[in-house]
Parts: sequence; structure tokens; C-alpha cells
Amino acid sequence: MIGMRTAYKCRAYPDSDQAAQLGRTFGCVRLVWNKTLDQRHRAYHTEGTKTSYTETDAALSRWKKTEDLGFLSEVSSVPLQQTLRHQHTAFANFFAGRAKYPRFKNRNGKQSAHYTRSAFALRDGHLTLAKQSAPLNFVWSWDDDTLANLNPTMVVVSREQDGRWYVTFAVDTDDPEPAARTGEALGVDLGVKDFATLSTGETVANPKYLDRKERTLARYQRQMARTQKGSANRRKAKRKVARAHRKVRHARADFLHRTTTNLVRRADVIAIEDLNVSGMTSSAKGTTERPGRNVRAKAGLNRAVMDAALGEFRRQLEYKTTRAGKTLAVVDRWYPSSKTCSACGHLLPSLTLSTRAWTCPDCGTRHDRDHNAAKNILAAGRAVAGP
Repeated sequence: MIGMRTAYKCRAYPDSDQAAQLGRTFGCVRLVWNKTLDQRHRAYHTEGTKTSYTETDAALSRWKKTEDLGFLSEVSSVPLQQTLRHQHTAFANFFAGRAKYPRFKNRNGKQSAHYTRSAFALRDGHLTLAKQSAPLNFVWSWDDDTLANLNPTMVVVSREQDGRWYVTFAVDTDDPEPAARTGEALGVDLGVKDFATLSTGETVANPKYLDRKERTLARYQRQMARTQKGSANRRKAKRKVARAHRKVRHARADFLHRTTTNLVRRADVIAIEDLNVSGMTSSAKGTTERPGRNVRAKAGLNRAVMDAALGEFRRQLEYKTTRAGKTLAVVDRWYPSSKTCSACGHLLPSLTLSTRAWTCPDCGTRHDRDHNAAKNILAAGRAVAGP
């Protein structure tokens, strides 16, 4: 039985004709998304009615027959239908409270087109998309046997803001065999000063990739601010900013994947706190205070939490532990892990954030704040995970 979906993302190198055709496809996908979203919005706010996928698909067929939107027939219909499905799912998630209200797409953001099996062919390692006669060149980074046996259910072609092209192969696979048991359990206390402190006393340093590129980003953004809107120089400056952000994003992703993979390989049970990341990152938003020291400190904490990508760390741990047959125990966010003595269980009435070490008044044990929290998280995680 099909158990999970795996994705292989590769760099793509379309020729000039392919790039132009894909650019037109991106534009049509964006137009269909925005026009459908506008009609959904109007129908819901003026008539109080929801729009079904069938209605949007019928509207797309009508648009193709008009003189103004007849060019929609010049690109593959599959990416256009897929964007209707994605929008239908986005609204279902919104009404279920799982996501925010869908937004309009912008030509300056990341562009993508989704092709299902009827709109692409992958033979002998050569990928040909609908409406294209020549194969799309891409770089495969895995072994050749994997590519020869690849049977993707969907292919996603995307273009980043810095101009790089990618092709992603989505593949349905069987559940993998559980990883070998190690007999170890770890508690993980996440933070900003140190990215993570383990219950064993080990620490994982916070690389702070955004801080490393801060001066470069500021210089590129100043250069972009001095250019005229719509000019070629502004497009070049925006691409420089996008490249700098891409380097930060890729370095952060590499760090997170290495860290989570090492933890999953090492431990059978991993315990973490259920952090309210959205609340932590909104601490400096919407304030009406003057930009004094406290506001700057809140903004710095807000920036550091977003740079650490704690939510992405948890997401990776969740799917990697599931795939390896390991256990991820999530401890309640209100559990007082930092101010509870891991030796005797004494609970301090309060503990300021600046206090990095403290001595238990009952048993006299000296605690490092983060190490003590990690040990308490592990103990609570064992209780959550059960035998």
C-alpha cells in the first residue's frame, strides 16, 4: 500500500524557448488564481454563497472561449486546473481554521506550475512537459537507478525570485522499514542563544544565518531603494536581494535537516515543548510604543526566533520520526520546565529570563537553566509517550 509521498527537487535549465513558454504558463496560472479568487470573494461577501470547484472549472472553460482570455488555451490546461484545486483546498483549510485567507499572487514572487501524469512524460531520464517538444534539462543529484525507476505522480516546475529554475518530482512510495532501535531518549530545549540544549548537557549552537548576511542584505536593499521602479536596474537589484535571501534560506534548511536527522538517528524517543512560535514572533508587531530600548529588544527577539525557524524544526522532526518508526513526544507549552528542579521537583515561584543558572532551595542542586529544562522535558515526554 502507498504510505508516504517523497519529493526530489533538482535544478532545471530551460532553454530560451522553454523559459518563454513556462513564463506564459506562470502568467496564466497567476491570472486564473487571481480572477477566481476575486469572483469567490465577491460571491461570498455580496451573496453569502461559497463557490465550488465545479463552478470555477466551468468558469475557466468559459474564459477560454472569450476573445480577451482566449490565450489561456495556448498553455497546458493541467496547471490551470491544478491551481483551481489548490485554491479550493486553501479555502477549505481557511473555513476549517487551519490557514489564513488565500491571498492574490504577485508576478514578483515565486512562480510555479503543477503538472500531473497526463501533462508530462519521463522516459530514460528525460522529462518532456506538455506544450513543449524538447526535453527539459535538469541535474539529478541521486543515483541513476533511482531516476530510471522513478514514477512521479506530479511534476512541479518553479522559478525563484533570484531567477533560478527548479523541477520537483513528487513520488508515492511504500512506508520504509523502521530504523534500528538505539535505546536512547533525548529531551530538547529550544532557544535563541543556543539553538538547542539536550538532556545530556550537549548544546547545538545557533548559526544565526540572517545575522551573518545582515550587512550584505542592508547594502543590497539600499541599492534597490535608490533605483527607479520598473527599471532594469531595479530588477537587477531585486535579484541581488533575492540571491542573498536564498543563500540564507538554503543554509538554514541544511542546518535544520542535519540537526533533525542526527537526533532521529540517535534516539528512539525525542521530547520537545509545544512552543507558541506565532506568539513569540508577534511580540514586536503592532506596538504603538516609541522605538526605545524595550521595543528594539522585542524586535531583536522576534527576528532571532524567525531566523531560528523553530516551527520548521518541529515539522521536520515530526515526519522524520514517523518515517523512522521513532516517537516524538510533545510537552504542553505551559509546563514549567525551566523553574522546576529536575533533581527533587521543587517549583520556583518565578524565574526571570535573564537568570541563566539557579540553585534549588530544597536540595541545593545547581542548575543550568536550559539543561535543567531539557531534563524536565524528557521526563514529561516519557510520561506523554507512555511505555
